[in-house]
Amino acid sequence: MSRRGENIYKRKDKRWEGRYIKGRKSNGKIQYGYIYAKTYREVKTKLYPYKIKYQTLRENNGVSSIMMSDWINEWLTDMEKIVKTSTYGGYSYKMFKYIFPYIGEIPLNEINELLLQDMVSVWEEESKLSPASIRVIFRLVNSCLKKAVEKQLLIINPASKVILPKEPYNKVGALSTGEQKELEKAALKKLDGMGLAVLLSLRTGLRIGEIAALKWENIDFKRGIIRIEKTLQRIPINGVEHRTKVIIDRVKTRSSNRIIPMSSTIKKWLKDHYLQTKHGFVLSNNEKPYEPRLITYHFHKIRKAAGLDRIHFHQLRHTFATRCLESRANAVSVSSLLGHSSIKMTLDIYADSMIEERVTTINNMEKKIS
Repeated sequence: MSRRGENIYKRKDKRWEGRYIKGRKSNGKIQYGYIYAKTYREVKTKLYPYKIKYQTLRENNGVSSIMMSDWINEWLTDMEKIVKTSTYGGYSYKMFKYIFPYIGEIPLNEINELLLQDMVSVWEEESKLSPASIRVIFRLVNSCLKKAVEKQLLIINPASKVILPKEPYNKVGALSTGEQKELEKAALKKLDGMGLAVLLSLRTGLRIGEIAALKWENIDFKRGIIRIEKTLQRIPINGVEHRTKVIIDRVKTRSSNRIIPMSSTIKKWLKDHYLQTKHGFVLSNNEKPYEPRLITYHFHKIRKAAGLDRIHFHQLRHTFATRCLESRANAVSVSSLLGHSSIKMTLDIYADSMIEERVTTINNMEKKIS
């Protein structure tokens, strides 16, 4: 028994059932919600606000009522086809660790700004994530929901107005010339690979993953160049908690795929090391490359021997860039050597290192108009 046009039915168990449209499933079919009561009038009274609520959701937010977790899996499947293996691994890990637990079981068209803002607060207050980490993770949420809008599953992206914690301004921590000399002196005593990693970063600006993936075939002693094509990373294994694997993949961007000229000093250090090794990787042990965490471990031993505290490996790359700029190198060349995606990125990071150049610019301007 039913009432025409009301989606209210009397069941065989004598109860009344009311049905309302929640949205559409991933296959396009209507997804219904149900309420039950002992009488027709009770069901009708309960049903009306649900109909209004979900009609408003569909009109304002979109028709898709698939679970956020299902949509994330669809999005990840698409991403797997277009990004590097290491990038996909990072996306998948962050989604399952930080996003699924909070909004995974919420329908897509019920995700709103308030829910997302609460999730960010949990990351910040309970998970103790840094502002930088929160921005990286939330960028994935934003991209995922933006794609839902593009596919007309949502009308608006609820992530677009969420306020993220501000990142504190951290000045680039380059080593002083004196600190660099002490560190290089300590590294030269360990010119068995681990010391060479430190020297390579200080004198070429290579990232730690690029150093780990470097092969002798990438070193052209005759032309005096180093070709940067790969990077080595340890990434999470999908679906296996606390398990990781090492992969060697192409560098992150086209600009990261670059050629770096070797100074005579770097060429000598590399040649000396080449004569002592028979493996394919520049830094290796029994044919296996040294991975970043092992390089980092030995770096801390070297920097302690040099009497340096509170510095991390990435500062060596900053030090290389700063020395280049202090020697009046132009920003275009430095950006190219670092493999930055834009000159603006280089200028934003190393603006303080170019103060002398700005002083010279002002002085030349004054002379011109005097």
